[in-house]
Amino acid sequence: MAAPKKGRGPAGGQGRPGRALALILIAMVALTGGMFLAHQPTPRLGIDLAGGTSITLEAKAEPGQEKAVNKTNMDTAVQIMERRVNGLGVSEAEVQTQGERNIIVNIPKGTNSAQARKQVGTTAKLYFRPVLTAAQGTPTPAPSASSSDKASPSTKPSASASDKASSSSTKPSASATTQGRAVTGALKADSSPTPKASGSPTASAEDQAAAAKLQKQFEALDCSTKASRSKASKGAKPSDTVVACEQDGTAKYVLGPAEVSGTDVDSAKAAINQQTGQWIVQMEFTGGGAKKFQKTTSKLAAQQSPQNQFAIALDGEVVSAPSVQAALSASAEISGSFTQQSAEDLANVLSYGALPLSFQEQSVTTVTAALGGEQLKAGLIAGAIGLALVVIYLVAYYRGLALIALLSLLVSGILTYTLMSLLGPAIGFALNLPAVCGAIVAIGITADSFIVYFERIRDEIREGRTLRPAVERAWPRARRTILVSDFVSFLAAAVLFVVTVGKVQGFAFTLGLTTLLDVVVVFLFTKPVMTLMARKKFFASGHPWSGLDPKRLGAKPPLRRSRRVNAPTDPKEA
Repeated sequence: MAAPKKGRGPAGGQGRPGRALALILIAMVALTGGMFLAHQPTPRLGIDLAGGTSITLEAKAEPGQEKAVNKTNMDTAVQIMERRVNGLGVSEAEVQTQGERNIIVNIPKGTNSAQARKQVGTTAKLYFRPVLTAAQGTPTPAPSASSSDKASPSTKPSASASDKASSSSTKPSASATTQGRAVTGALKADSSPTPKASGSPTASAEDQAAAAKLQKQFEALDCSTKASRSKASKGAKPSDTVVACEQDGTAKYVLGPAEVSGTDVDSAKAAINQQTGQWIVQMEFTGGGAKKFQKTTSKLAAQQSPQNQFAIALDGEVVSAPSVQAALSASAEISGSFTQQSAEDLANVLSYGALPLSFQEQSVTTVTAALGGEQLKAGLIAGAIGLALVVIYLVAYYRGLALIALLSLLVSGILTYTLMSLLGPAIGFALNLPAVCGAIVAIGITADSFIVYFERIRDEIREGRTLRPAVERAWPRARRTILVSDFVSFLAAAVLFVVTVGKVQGFAFTLGLTTLLDVVVVFLFTKPVMTLMARKKFFASGHPWSGLDPKRLGAKPPLRRSRRVNAPTDPKEA
């Protein structure tokens, strides 16, 4: 008789359970080591557990634009604020509307709440405006000028008027005007000839009056206080000629209509200038923005100081006012007296766009973790009671099999804890009360997978099979049931995560994470351990405390084939 061919073992690797156990052991060691290397031995906590800062912002419409405060603009503002805060690496920050005009921003403890507070309320309306006149940031005496000098062919102050307004120094000192800031093109300067300034038609009486009013406003402007700097060009439109202050108050300007806006900036990032070692902000323009920027700088390059400068105005204050020597194109960089923090702040607001509305800070309150701590304590007590009941049930009903279930729960707990700790610095995940609830619910989901497998094994033993074949035959059917069950749980968690906002997403995320880990633990730990235990005499012999006693399970006797009796061929025997 020919020897039977050796085939592959059953799914699950009856002869090689050690490989799966080694794999999950390596994963646990790697995750635990990564947790300590990242200096994150505990999960990050949300605002309800760690405390933090709650900021209330009220939307303010510009005069004549009261209808701008609507649901669409409020929702857009919430999205931009969320992107800004997330860009700072703040975990578990909540941004949501309250009523028709208010936005609530909750920032957990342990983050730079002062920086985030500044970011969320900044409107970040950016405009590139040509400089018409520049002076020191303090009020200047009115210049003596003839009536003909006061007249101007346009809203821009006339050449004689502007010269007299700054007769001592048409361009302020470097520290007053630009503080050493400059804008350089990332592309090669355009060598095409630049157009010359041309004259304009004779200004009307209204234009002359507007020019005179603007001149008086410029002379009286005092940039020494933050309030005066913020009000200098408040309510102005991009097409208006305005007065504005340098952010530090050392200089003031008359600025022409905006030529390029922040929407023309495609991206911005903070970097270090390799030559000077100073922090700069690098900007990349969109296709249309690059054309506008090149056109504007071409015009400015042909002018004399200070008309060859353009101001980068952020929320009405001049961040920088560099001179233009040649036409620039698709990208530029803002350099000057930036620290790393201020450069990153500016790049962050430029990258995520301007808020559609202006916001006024109404209140800033500190949220304590006392209430959340009490709720967490109550939740952990409830979880401990639930876990204890599960353990009692497993021991009473499954006896020796309860050891495998408890070891599997322990492995699942280690994987969940380490992943939650690592996901904090990785993606900003923070553990809040709903997330804790999701982890507690996962105990039942994980235990349910063990029960499905154990019951399949018991069914095979009731059919009269011994333990080792029962373990392998039960696995395919149990595996299908476990996968379907976990798929439904994960699908529910994914839908809940997508359609909800705020803390409920923490519950959905934790539920989905633990569901995936349940599959990993059952496949790489529970099944291999069960295979190894089936080789032990305690389980294989059906010990009464093993949970697999054939007598207690009502097993059928093993089916044996009866010998076939051949019919007699001799008629006499019949």
